[in-house]
Parts: sequence; structure tokens; C-alpha cells
Amino acid sequence: MPDGNMPPAHPFDFDAVNSDGDKLKEECGIFGAVGVTDAANFVALGLHALQHRGQEAGGIVTYDPVEGFNSARRFGYVRDNFTSQTLMKTLPGALGIGHVRYSTAGSKGAAIRDVQPFFGEFSMGGAAIAHNGNITNADALRRELVERGSIFQSSSDSECIIHLMARSLQRNIPERMEDALRRVEGAFSVVAMTRTKLIGVRDPLGVRPLVLGKIGEGWCLASETCALDIIGAEYVREIEPGEMVVITAEDGVQSHRPFRPQPSKFCIFEHVYFSRPDSIIGGQSVYETRRQIGVELARENPVEADLVCPVPDSGTPAAIGFAHESGIPFGMGIIRNQYMGRTFIEPTEHIRNMGVRLKLNVNRALIKGKRVILVDDSVVRGTTSRKIKEMILDAGAAEVHFRIASPPTAWPCFYGVDTPQREKLLAATMSEEEMCQHLGVDSLKFISLDGLYRAVGEAEGRDKSCPQYCDACFSGEYPVEPADMIKKGFQMKAAE
Repeated sequence: MPDGNMPPAHPFDFDAVNSDGDKLKEECGIFGAVGVTDAANFVALGLHALQHRGQEAGGIVTYDPVEGFNSARRFGYVRDNFTSQTLMKTLPGALGIGHVRYSTAGSKGAAIRDVQPFFGEFSMGGAAIAHNGNITNADALRRELVERGSIFQSSSDSECIIHLMARSLQRNIPERMEDALRRVEGAFSVVAMTRTKLIGVRDPLGVRPLVLGKIGEGWCLASETCALDIIGAEYVREIEPGEMVVITAEDGVQSHRPFRPQPSKFCIFEHVYFSRPDSIIGGQSVYETRRQIGVELARENPVEADLVCPVPDSGTPAAIGFAHESGIPFGMGIIRNQYMGRTFIEPTEHIRNMGVRLKLNVNRALIKGKRVILVDDSVVRGTTSRKIKEMILDAGAAEVHFRIASPPTAWPCFYGVDTPQREKLLAATMSEEEMCQHLGVDSLKFISLDGLYRAVGEAEGRDKSCPQYCDACFSGEYPVEPADMIKKGFQMKAAE
């Protein structure tokens, strides 16, 4: 879990002792650069732009012809580690990759050995790899590899890829990576590097994102386009589902197709919450998509009220769209304290209960006597929503109505998102009306799955026979069977 010195990504995701938050945790962020002077500096900047995807730890590996491979892995924020000139001097070279982590598999913040990128020395030279996603057959692969003599250094599922590469009989590292990834099930976007090559791969379904950029004479790969913006790189294109690119400073980008083509299943929650609003996905502005979600939400679930307020910061674009479509004024009814870090007072029970108020405060002059619509991106456990409701009522609101910019989250994600067990998801055990009563609000409404699909550009809504996105957390329809979890007793949704 995030270190106590670091504010969580979502302002309500706070517990001074347990950090047991109420928001889905953004998987991981990956970045790579080749053909640029001091690649580590570009990688650090790219990771800084991707910090929202993982706040627990980060790592960078570089290669220099004289110094060879060098790496640095640290707990905490990029800004607190990879801005040190002393540290960055230990990472020379024109080729590097990096990773920011929020653990979705393996121990939660247990050891530095779990922090990526992972490095392996093969007969044809070294290679490093960074992975965003989750391998759904990692347990089975690990058992097989250990029985055959592999020695694992971490608890991360991603390390399986390095060991599969080591056992491959292919001639070079890109071919060994292809060989390894054909054994892997689940979701993965990967950046990897050899002494001369930067490699990027997306799984056949394209669940997790990866984009290609051009920086001067060099190239870069990133989880999101906002990481290209920070270094002044030109966005070239998305790496396509099932595509592998092998990039060198001399020969540029070479594309391969190591997997059997399948229909794309990009994670729809990237549009709702994970990606930064200033990123571009599939040619669409994430901000504009979220604003359109608010428009659809207002059309589907109107209510008489005086004020539309976002839950900062992730609910803001949807709240703007809701207000515009409904004609109800938009207002910042909740103000975020941007400078709040850890609790600076001894965390007694009384202070723990104040945790939310240290991070956010209600704009009482705006709220008092008003019928308020609160727009948030999701409801997971419901603890967040109850705290928000209490704060708004304490400030004198006449009514509190929740409008949620995603369908009910009723199923866990096994593709690189840290989700609570299914029984801890409010929507898994309660109807919408029961959730409304549980939260104690005047009304609670979610956008429909079809409405969400319309907002992301599918005019006809969701194709039930072959959904255009991975929406398993809402629908319970998993595009890749979570083999490891089924063996542990997870019950899949019954066929309809």
C-alpha cells in the first residue's frame, strides 16, 4: 500500500493506520526511451507524469556501452527519489526503461525486490522488463518454473516473464520474449530493453494501454500520452493489441505480430478513472469522454436540485457535463487541500475520524440550504460516499443526491487493478435501492453500461454478443478466464 508519507491518489482514500481506502488502485505505469542523451532523465519525467498510476515505488534501468546496465529502485514518489543529481548520475546511457508501481500481485509494499523493472542476464546479454497488468495464470507458471529449477527473487507475477525468457530456446531476446508471452494469460503491456533495443508489447486483447512517441532522433514508449507531453515528445500512435515493436536508434521502429488476432478488449475503466484527463485514448480526449459520461448520466437519471458538485478531483469532468446537460448550476461544493500529506498529529481514534476533513472541506456558504447533486466516478465499498454525505449534511444541505459516473462495481478485476474481494464490493451484495438506504442519501443512481459505452463513442451502446471493451468489473464477463483465482475458489458469473 502507499507509504505513510505519501498522500493517496484520491483524497478520501485515507485511513491513518490501515490505509484501507475506498477507491480502485491504478495498476502501474511504464515508460521507455531510446536514442536520447541521458535517457534516465526522460524516463524519470515520464514516470512523474504517470505517478497517478502507481504511488508505492518506482524503478529505472539504463544501459551505457561503457558502464553497462545500471538500475535504481526506490519506495515513494518519483519526485522524492529520481530528482537527485547524485542518483541520476548512476544511470548513464541513451537507453532506459522505468516503472511506477502499485502492487496488484505479490506482497503489498513488502520488499524492494518486488519493485520493477526486473533484470536478467542471458547467454546473449542482459535484458530488463517492466510490466503493467496482471498475469492470470502466474501461480501455475511459477509452480512449473520452480519445479524446473528457477529461483524467484520477488513475489511479483511479472517475474515469470523473465524466467520464461531464460528457458526459451529462441536465438535472440525479442524472440525469447515472444516465446515467453505466448505462455502468459491475462493482461499485459510491457516495455523491455536489451543493450541496443527498446521493446514494447501489448497483449492480444489490448486490455492495458501503451503508446509510441518520437523525441528528436529518439523514440519513447509510455502508458499514456500525458507522459509524452511532459518531455515534449510527438505522439505517433498507440501500440496495437497483440503488437510487438522493437526499436533501435539506428533502424527506428520494427513491428511484429506474435499473437493470434483477437477482438480488442481495452479496459473501459481507463476512460472512467485511471487515465489522466489530459491524456488521449483511441484518438479521444479522456477529459471530453468523462464530460460526456456526465451528459449521459444527466439524461438517464435527472433529479430536481439546486447545485451540481464534483467529488474532487476525479468527478469534476463528469459533474461539468451533468450540469451542462441538466441546466443545474455547477459549483465547487468541496474544496481540496492540495498540500495535505500525512496526518501530522498522533493518530488517535478522534484524529483518524478527522482524516477526511484534513484533506477536504465543504464550501458551507455554497452548500447551505441547497439540494445538492454529488458526482463521483465510482462506489466501491461505500465508506467514502458515507463520509461525503455526512460532511455535506453537516454543512446544512437540504438534500443529497449521488450520481455515479460508472455502473455499479460488482466484480473484482484480475487484469492489473487492485480490487477488494467480491463480498466487500457494495454492489455485489446490494441492489441500487439498498445501496441508497445504506448510504443514507436522498437518491443514488449510476450510469448504465449502455450509457457508458455511448459516452466513450459507441453510439449503439454495448454489443452484448461481443462487448467492445473489457467491462468485467461491471458485468462479470471476463474476456480471459482468471485461472489462478478459479483454482482458489472464485465463482464466475453463471451464463445467462
